[in-house]
Amino acid sequence: MGTCNICGRKSRLISEVLALCRKCILQHPQKALQRADQVHRLVRKELDLPEYPPRQGKVRCSLCFHQCAMRDGEHGYCGLYENRNNRLRYRTGNPQKGLLHWYYDSLPTNCVASWICPYGKKASFSLPDLRKYYNLAIFYGSCSLNCLFCQNWHYHHLLQKMEPLYSVNELLEKVTRQVACICFFGGDPVPQLHHAIALSRLAIQKAEAEQRLLTLRICFETCGNMNENLLFQAFKVSAHSGGCIKFDLKAFNDTLHRVLTGFSNQKTLDNFARIVNWRKTQGGEAFLLTASTPLIPGYVEEEEVYEIARYIANLDPSIPYTLLAFSPQFYFYDLPQTSRKTALRCLEEARKAGLERVTIENVFLLN
Repeated sequence: MGTCNICGRKSRLISEVLALCRKCILQHPQKALQRADQVHRLVRKELDLPEYPPRQGKVRCSLCFHQCAMRDGEHGYCGLYENRNNRLRYRTGNPQKGLLHWYYDSLPTNCVASWICPYGKKASFSLPDLRKYYNLAIFYGSCSLNCLFCQNWHYHHLLQKMEPLYSVNELLEKVTRQVACICFFGGDPVPQLHHAIALSRLAIQKAEAEQRLLTLRICFETCGNMNENLLFQAFKVSAHSGGCIKFDLKAFNDTLHRVLTGFSNQKTLDNFARIVNWRKTQGGEAFLLTASTPLIPGYVEEEEVYEIARYIANLDPSIPYTLLAFSPQFYFYDLPQTSRKTALRCLEEARKAGLERVTIENVFLLN
């Protein structure tokens, strides 16, 4: 049972840590952002990470929207990069090695896009038995946001230890003939996108040389706030392989997004629109762009889903949209799971907004 720091209301749908209700976040944005800033700073201190993206230094990282400018000895917001003797350095000591876990996931896997993926739940019967094939899941140990509700918060364990580390060539050995797709997620691939793109290109070359029965598809699951050049490179390798890019659109209202994640959603929305345009002009008929939203009780429900869905529909109503049931995690540990009733109402609102393809996933989590 949480209590709103602004209006004093008590509810199970108010996070005890955040201490803000959705109504006050929207009606009193300045007060809400001040409170949220205190919470995010506390979280970052507990994780031993920079409280804010550095702005005062001469050494700049351009990977994502933060554009961290680090002074000598200072770390970037994601925790992976630092200014060492006035040069941008990767903290692991070797930029060719990624901080990550990897594992094989049997197909069809529990992927955000599995319901519309050619190798997913509704795969064509003309395909070989998918149970003989795998997804190579690459879980990166870093992120450019600070989501209080993070569903994969354990990536911080990798960041704190700065291990395990894998080079592109070491991972390329894992791309056996039984690997039908590679998915980059985490955390988020954004801070290590150079590593992911390098592996993707070599893996595609390897698969094409082997003349496989199944095309090797490359997919990215991301918050989407990388710079435009890296976004385009990720789009090209994914489109070439017939894979997909899955954007996690966490909220549409910018204040709510800043309260929940620490930052604005403008770069994410702009990049999502860029891919829609590139898909029209660059081709790639088999390529999929899809979006997802975690349904956070009390914060991201019907109204927010409608606005996100309307934004997507205005770009292209055929873009698939996945509503994800929420599990109490990280600093939102005291919220309930998404209710079935709420999920169904959100589904209806997304369709009202004009989207043609919407589904609910992680239904086993529904309360």
